[in-house]
Amino acid sequence: MKVVLAYISIIILWATTPLAIQWSAHGVSFVFAVASRMTIGVVCMLVYLLIRGQRLPWHRKAKLTYFVIAIQIYAAMLSVYWGAQFIPSGWVSVLFGLSPFITAFFSALWLKERSVTVAKIVAYFLGLGGLSIIFSSALQLNVQAVFGICGVLTAVILQTASAVWVKRIYAQLSAEIQVTGGLMFAFPAYLVTWLVVDQGQWPQQIPLSSLLSIVYLGVVATTIGFVLYYYLLIHLPTTTVGFIPMISPVIALYLGYAFNNEALSTELVIGTVLILSALLVHQFYDTFSERNKNIKQKSNVGKSKVNSRVNRLTFIYLGVISFAIQQKISSWNIVLLLAVLLVLRLLRLKVNNVN
Repeated sequence: MKVVLAYISIIILWATTPLAIQWSAHGVSFVFAVASRMTIGVVCMLVYLLIRGQRLPWHRKAKLTYFVIAIQIYAAMLSVYWGAQFIPSGWVSVLFGLSPFITAFFSALWLKERSVTVAKIVAYFLGLGGLSIIFSSALQLNVQAVFGICGVLTAVILQTASAVWVKRIYAQLSAEIQVTGGLMFAFPAYLVTWLVVDQGQWPQQIPLSSLLSIVYLGVVATTIGFVLYYYLLIHLPTTTVGFIPMISPVIALYLGYAFNNEALSTELVIGTVLILSALLVHQFYDTFSERNKNIKQKSNVGKSKVNSRVNRLTFIYLGVISFAIQQKISSWNIVLLLAVLLVLRLLRLKVNNVN
């Protein structure tokens, strides 16, 4: 049950983080916004460990783990904050939806988890198609939007590589220890970056929305979010953790439209649908195929039931997506509900084995 709650919490945090990132940089530089967030985060984590009487291990594997996590906390987060200046907040979450495919690549490269199937190849092409359409939409806006997409994609690569690398090191450290060590390694880099880029100058005035966003990101998204994220990495396969971006883009796009007046173009909707469809194929096809094989060995009746269930889910999914493309904005409530149902279904399929 703890794993399920952590899984759902991360989905919500990842969906709200892109909008909070954009708001946190209103009226201040993006370097100040991210450095302030991580400063709050490292203070909160050190206080947490002090209250619990825990100490950071300093053996070789521990220090290597801290360094790898610091790559994500510093390089990936800095890339996200830089890129988020040029694109709508919802796009950030959509682009992070590509992380399962990159995670699968690094898992095959470093963890020898080779499970390439026809379904996964189809999913990769769908994902690339969605990304291409979003790139095309960005070109229609301005060249800076393309730079923003490249910045976020860099962050996606760095984050997924870091996650798989941590799994490979296998230092057997608790989530809070990993996050605290990573923050401590990343904090000096943030401090130097702020001193160089902003010349160590504080903003003359920090808007309330920016201040509240920085505090939310520092206390909730960084402290609680990173701990839950690495908690899941400890208890779940990296590919399952990589599935989290499936629902968060839908919520993030909806929040950006509802609270930040971000437009939902037809190209963006189609690109998002292709990426989410790729994730659906990537995660569900093999699961249903395996269940189908197991039931087929028991009875032909079971096989027909599974096939019927898959067909119903497929037709419902395609029907809702078609309606979404036609109605564009008003149908996002339905797409959001569909995404929630899909994630609940996934949790029933995959997380039950963990508990």
